[in-house]
Amino acid sequence: MFVVTLTYVKDLESVDRLIPAHIEWLERQYSAGVFLASGRRVPRIGGIILANGVTREELEEVLQEDPFNKAMIAEYEIIEFVPSMTNYQLSFLKEV
Repeated sequence: MFVVTLTYVKDLESVDRLIPAHIEWLERQYSAGVFLASGRRVPRIGGIILANGVTREELEEVLQEDPFNKAMIAEYEIIEFVPSMTNYQLSFLKEV
């Protein structure tokens, strides 16, 4: 599983112009089963994405297609982790 941290490197006006395209890209990744959750950071300096079911290399390719990445509006950090404990509602995420 991966936690992807996006940090905006341009002003929010630039970010807001690309929000519709970014949302379409997110929706495609949810449909493909790559993303589990996503949302904005507080304060609004970027976003967080939880991804699963892909290799790091595959995830890097997916992130290259993000309109924010193409426009160089955000920087990305990928953190891989192995969920060993979860709430019962998320038990399907556990890796033994």
